Amino acid sequence: MKIYAVGGAIRDTLMGLPLHDIDYVVVGSSVDEMIAKGFRPVGKDFPVFLHPETQAEYALARTERKTGKGYKGFNFHADPSVTLEQDLERRDLTINAMAQEVGADGKQFGPIIDPYNGQEDLAAKVFRHVSDAFAEDPLRLLRIARFAARFPEFSVAPETLSALKAIVQSGELNALSAERIWQELARGLVASKPMRLFQVLLDAGAARTILGPSLTTQLSEESFREELIAYFSLAENSIEERCAIALMNLPANEIRSWAECVRMPIDVRDFSEIFSDLRALINKYPNASYQAVDVLNWFNRADVWRKPDRAQALLNLADKLGMPVSPLINAMRTTQAINTAEIIAGVAAEDRSNGERIGSAFESARLSAITMALAS
Repeated sequence: MKIYAVGGAIRDTLMGLPLHDIDYVVVGSSVDEMIAKGFRPVGKDFPVFLHPETQAEYALARTERKTGKGYKGFNFHADPSVTLEQDLERRDLTINAMAQEVGADGKQFGPIIDPYNGQEDLAAKVFRHVSDAFAEDPLRLLRIARFAARFPEFSVAPETLSALKAIVQSGELNALSAERIWQELARGLVASKPMRLFQVLLDAGAARTILGPSLTTQLSEESFREELIAYFSLAENSIEERCAIALMNLPANEIRSWAECVRMPIDVRDFSEIFSDLRALINKYPNASYQAVDVLNWFNRADVWRKPDRAQALLNLADKLGMPVSPLINAMRTTQAINTAEIIAGVAAEDRSNGERIGSAFESARLSAITMALAS
């Protein structure tokens, strides 16, 4: 029985990057032996165990065979006869198919085991798939796109791009769960160069399936890609801001439709939709000569009254991107300072229990405040 650190831990160590999680592979062992040594089984699809002290995950070396559609359509085989090289062969990229032995003290030692020339590709900054089995797993297309956003200086090897295209042509992308699609997209969007995520999807012919026709059409235009690159560089790397920027030229109803397809979190979806509406408002008044009624409509849409922090974040994002929102920020502050008690007091006593009448009074007061703020 031997234990190896594998995959991203070796890659990131060689790149001088900080380690967060280490994947361990156990060679020459069995389920019964792992349990006898105190490891607790947790894997459903293949044998994975938690270390009795550190709770780190240890997986038995395994091979796999494609048996069905999607990234779950595999039959895994794990027993003491499976070698480390066989286990590494099933991995996606050569830079993720390296290993180093781990001693009894939990520390890595000895040479880097690199049967598929991962160090060579790491030095050349190339994403290259390990074997022909790469194209059997559609999730790997999204992983490559996400890696491209994280490591933008890397290029995709021509043969690997062909394998990505084969995944698209197989139709297996349709077998991916919405949750896994969003998980990979979200990680790519908050990486250092999110445009690389989109570029790989475009190059592989997967954008229309993953992102939908409208966003794909926009991304096919160089001017839009350049605008996104510039905006991404100005914004924070939060998923709310990055997603809002990517979707800013889509109408809110299309954002809602795509968000449902990829199970986008509701707060991210709402932020993107409301930012799209803000962008439309700004485009309607290129000279920032906003009309009070449209501003009030957006304030209501953004729920400025109950969610002022979100509204401020939306306006701050627009401001960072160079959009003329100073009048809107001033108008929002003015309306937020309205004395609600005075408004209610101004309503006839017999109408103060009438919600519609009270709401109308607030709308009138807010519209007046916005009008004055815009005129100042």
